Amino acid sequence: MFQLRTYTLASAEAADRYLSVHWPRHLDSLPAFGITVHGVWRSVDPDAPARVFALVSFAPGADIAAVNAAYMQSDAFRADMDGFDISAIRGVEAQLLATLPGLPPL
Repeated sequence: MFQLRTYTLASAEAADRYLSVHWPRHLDSLPAFGITVHGVWRSVDPDAPARVFALVSFAPGADIAAVNAAYMQSDAFRADMDGFDISAIRGVEAQLLATLPGLPPL
């Protein structure tokens, strides 16, 4: 199952730091929790809120809420976010995505 995560940040600077410093740490730690990262992007529209988008996937049958909770409560997550002001993340949206039969997988 794929999930698109959208992080809205307080500023472009916060988004840049989150993407360039903290997401590389997530790339190292997330696989241990059964989360595969397929890509991470930052919005560049100057008229839109500062956002970071991540496309991730989980093993078939995974309890996604439990997997996310385990990661968010872990020492790995705390280490990943060390030095980042969490209050700069103004919101997180997560949408589950299904692929259409016949389309190539990522």
